[in-house]
Amino acid sequence: MSTSSAAPESWISSFCSLIGHEYFAEVSEEFIEDDFNLTGLQTQVAMYKEALEMILDVEPEEDDEDEEEEDEEDESLIGEGGEVAGRERRHHSRMASDLSVIESSAEMLYGLIHQRFICSRAGMQQMSEKYELGHFGACPRTNCMQARTLPVGLSDIPGEETVKLFCPACLDVYVPPNSRFQTVDGAFFGRTFGALFLLTFPDYDLTKRGADVMQDITSRISGHPEILNGFFAKNIAPGLGAGHVYEPKIYGFRVSERARSGPRMQWLRERPGNINELDEARLFAEQNPDSEDDEGANTNGRVAVVRRRAPGNARLRQRQQQQQQQQQQRQNGSPMALSTNGAESEL
Repeated sequence: MSTSSAAPESWISSFCSLIGHEYFAEVSEEFIEDDFNLTGLQTQVAMYKEALEMILDVEPEEDDEDEEEEDEEDESLIGEGGEVAGRERRHHSRMASDLSVIESSAEMLYGLIHQRFICSRAGMQQMSEKYELGHFGACPRTNCMQARTLPVGLSDIPGEETVKLFCPACLDVYVPPNSRFQTVDGAFFGRTFGALFLLTFPDYDLTKRGADVMQDITSRISGHPEILNGFFAKNIAPGLGAGHVYEPKIYGFRVSERARSGPRMQWLRERPGNINELDEARLFAEQNPDSEDDEGANTNGRVAVVRRRAPGNARLRQRQQQQQQQQQQRQNGSPMALSTNGAESEL
C-alpha cells in the first residue's frame, strides 16, 4: 500500500479555490483566532460556534449530556427493531441537514471575516499582489483602455448586493463580466476596501493599462510627480476628461446634448483641464484670506488668517455681564421690551 505524505487541504484553501471565488484572499488562522477581529459576528451568523470550528478545521467536541440523552432514547426505543431503525434514519437525516446549515453558515462567517481582513495590513498586501497580477480583471469601458479594477461591495449588509468592480480610472462600478462572480455577496468585500486600497498604495500608476503593466517590471510611480491634496495628480481619474469621453457624431458633426439621441449625463465623465482647480481649499483661502471656515490651513506656504471664537469661560463671563446690566436696568426702572425672538431689549 502506498501512503501519501501530503498534508490535507484546509477549509480556507479549498473555499478560495472554488470556481467564482478567485477574488477572495486567504484569511490567516491567526486573524480568525483573535476574538477582537470577530466582534459582533456572533449575532449575524447562525450556528456561529460550529461554523467557526469548520473554518478552522477543528473537530467538534461531543457533549456528555447529549450522549446520555441519546443512550436514554436508545433504551426507550429498544423493543421493536422497526422503531430503532426509524430512529437511526431520523438521526442521520437530522445530521445531514445540520451539516448543510453549518456549511452555509461557515461561508457567511468567512465572508464577513474576509471583509475585515482585507482592510488589515496583511490582507491589503495579499490583495495588492492580486491587483498587480490582474486577478480582478479590467474595466470594460473603452476609454479606460483595460485599466485594472478592484472588487468592492455597494453594501456592508449581506444579501443586498453582489460584488462589483470599481475602476479607479473612471471612478465607476461595473458588474463582473463572468456570471460566476455574480453570485458572490458584495458584503464580503464591503464599501471600505476600494478607497482604503488606493490610499494605502498611492504610488500605483493608474495611467498604465493592462498591456503596459505586463511589459514593465513594476507598475508604481517613479520620479517626483505633482501631489494634490495628498494624492498624485496623475492618478486622479485618468480615464475622464477631454479625449476620454465618447462624442456621438453624424457625418463628422457632433450631436447636440439637447437632441433626442444626444449624450446623457455627460457631466459625470468631465474632468477639469487644469487639475489644480480641484484644490478648492487653496483657492478658497486665496479668495477669502479672512475666512473663519478654514482653521490654520496651510496653502502652499501661506497660512490663512483665522478668527477664533472666544473661549468658553470668556463667553460665560460676557453672558454674566449682560445679565448683570439687565438687572441694573430693571432696578433703575428703565423700560424693557421683548424682541421678536423673545430676548429682552432696551427701548
